[in-house]
Amino acid sequence: MADNLERPEKLDLPESEWRDRLTPEQYHVLREGGTERAFAGALYHNDEDGLYRCAGCHSPLFTSDTKFESGSGWPSFFQPIGADAVKEIRDTSHGMIRTEIRCATCDGHLGHVFPDGPQPTGQRYCMNSVALDFDAEGSGSDLTS
Repeated sequence: MADNLERPEKLDLPESEWRDRLTPEQYHVLREGGTERAFAGALYHNDEDGLYRCAGCHSPLFTSDTKFESGSGWPSFFQPIGADAVKEIRDTSHGMIRTEIRCATCDGHLGHVFPDGPQPTGQRYCMNSVALDFDAEGSGSDLTS
């Protein structure tokens, strides 16, 4: 794996340190499972080539080659950068059954995945902009694995 794609070791910090590292909005989404307002995130309309990383631990999560316009109001991707980048958790909150997506490194809440995305996967990883950092230095499809 290239230097810019190295996945950090598991990161388990005390909540006080997370509060120091993150903005209040990032903390609410990543650590408390919140959701930013639809159509308001800074990365929703981002069309630049690059790499999307976890805002909590900077682990690589998605590439721009897998981003698509879903009309949902949040950045959407049809697959993560690798099977080990994210983890899926059954979410039964709000009277729904959904699949929550968390960063595999720091366990930060990123968003949810739905089975209504484009091919080749048919998946829509609907992520909160505030939970992501964009790295324009990352390149495109050569990063996916």
